[in-house]
Amino acid sequence: MEIIKTKNLSKLYKNNELEVLAVDGVSLSIRQGEFTAIVGPSGSGKTTLLNMIGGLDAISDGSVEIAGTNINSMNENELIDFRLKNIGFVFQAYNLIPVLTAKENVEFIMLLQGISPEERKKRSEELLTQVGLEDKFNVRPNQLSGGQQQRVAVARALASRPRFILADEPTANLDSQSTSKLLDIMAEMNKKENITFLFSTHDQRVIDKARRIVTIEDGKIISDEVR
Repeated sequence: MEIIKTKNLSKLYKNNELEVLAVDGVSLSIRQGEFTAIVGPSGSGKTTLLNMIGGLDAISDGSVEIAGTNINSMNENELIDFRLKNIGFVFQAYNLIPVLTAKENVEFIMLLQGISPEERKKRSEELLTQVGLEDKFNVRPNQLSGGQQQRVAVARALASRPRFILADEPTANLDSQSTSKLLDIMAEMNKKENITFLFSTHDQRVIDKARRIVTIEDGKIISDEVR
């Protein structure tokens, strides 16, 4: 089953008289259960591509379909609701809410979804245990290491039971040990639970774990390798 499908997707940035084509006619299909890395040098367009797939950046041309639904024509409120129900995000900068505990950060997206307190508590504790943070439920982000914060972010991304996870440079701020732990966790979730992961990265450690490598340069796909 195709869960993500882009067709001739483009993004043109305009700044006064300067125009930059950050993504140039990208057509890409991602199937349920894939563990895929979009790779390329800084400025190649990989993060912009990920952001358009996730509905975070407006599309200049082309289309994005998520599980058969075209997101192009959605207004901002419709996009917010669609992302909430369908897409999990893991960002380079963690983006945790500093005044909330690890457990409250994971619960927050379920609160927005209107899930009951009992279910929020149960699922948040299960997910934090799954990512090896069973002793950090009531700890705030500033008391966690970078690797631990990113694992909270992964648990939060999974909390909404999304169709797939978009991870933008998730290991960029992590040391080797934290990166290895995080990648092992995500690879296991992918294998055991068939959770789809799509990474944007230039980290060789992520590339080594991925089972499909899509290479992008100057906004275009130049190779697509399945291992």
